[in-house]
Amino acid sequence: MIKSELIQKLAEENPHLFQRDVENIVNTIIDEIGDVLADGGRAELRGFGAFSVKNRPARVGRNPRTGEKVEVEEKYVPQFKAGKEIRERLNK
Repeated sequence: MIKSELIQKLAEENPHLFQRDVENIVNTIIDEIGDVLADGGRAELRGFGAFSVKNRPARVGRNPRTGEKVEVEEKYVPQFKAGKEIRERLNK
């Protein structure tokens, strides 16, 4: 499911809300999670899962085409851990 499909589904399930309001709500949630992660924090949606940031230290990698060694800089990547309810639904 992509974001536009999520917005459409939520708008259909909540006919008392305008689609533009649902779109604003979804965008605000996604933006807030992104802001928290950018600050190095953790965002948890109970029953769904938790988003956090993981540090990948600098290392020496290899160019697969040439085999030459390449320095890979340190970076931060988002990480998601599914909540208990989602894992149970997936493993029914």
